[in-house]
Amino acid sequence: MERIFSTIGKIVVGLLALWGAWSLIQPLLREAPVELKPTAAVDPAPIQAPDQPNIDQPVIDQPIVARVVRVIDGDTVRLANGREVRMTGIQAPKLPLGREGFRKWPLADEAKRHLEILVSDQQVRIVPGENPQDRWGRILAQIYNEQDVWLQSAMLEAGLARVYTFADNDRHADALYAAEAKARAANKGIWHLDYYAVLTPLQAVGRADSFQLVEGRIVDLANVRGRVYLNFGEDYKTDFTISIASPVRRAFKKAGIDLMGLQGSRVRVRGWLRDWNGPMIELTHPAQLELLEPS
Repeated sequence: MERIFSTIGKIVVGLLALWGAWSLIQPLLREAPVELKPTAAVDPAPIQAPDQPNIDQPVIDQPIVARVVRVIDGDTVRLANGREVRMTGIQAPKLPLGREGFRKWPLADEAKRHLEILVSDQQVRIVPGENPQDRWGRILAQIYNEQDVWLQSAMLEAGLARVYTFADNDRHADALYAAEAKARAANKGIWHLDYYAVLTPLQAVGRADSFQLVEGRIVDLANVRGRVYLNFGEDYKTDFTISIASPVRRAFKKAGIDLMGLQGSRVRVRGWLRDWNGPMIELTHPAQLELLEPS
């Protein structure tokens, strides 16, 4: 019997020791900074419709001329040879295209119709981008119609698209921003709808998993193990923040942007919002950030 009580006593002492150790470690775990892995902006996958072209296609990295036979949505067309072309540098309002539960974005039908007017049954000039093809086999390119109208700029000026660049396809960002600015100043198309409004940092709360433009003043910044955080409020745990990973910082430096010197500057940033200590946009390349007023 004494041996049983002795064993029980040892077990109790062991459990108390474990509980004490956990009490000491738990606060550290809560406060420990977490290193976020860089994430690249990703264009949503095209719908795998029955007539979708085979993704095992040769890469087209030189300008070509081809006929458009179908407009899929406001930024994607299909050619007579079956290939699809995703117009790089812009994002038009999205259609469901068979996606279950996907809600059509406002003015998606109008964007598709406008692109149809510009290209349907026309021979177009296709100029592939720096990265000429995406993971689904779509050609990534700038497109010019038979009247030599640059379609990306035309869609932006009509207010039926937003600038949407990638680190490996941002060559024409300045011209695209200028076209977008014209439509936004005139309150054309999407810019007269709250759905696409440029948000304040406070309005970014609760908008996770959506592509947004956010405009405000950087009130604080921090460098945590090489990652830069640009904070738009006093409480970094709840306010809107921009995150830039160490490898991406080199691209900003190459572009002549001193991230650590931006405190007090008013900027406009665009990207996919996610929740991490409040709303956050992680930048993958300098074209996502517009400097409106230097500090």
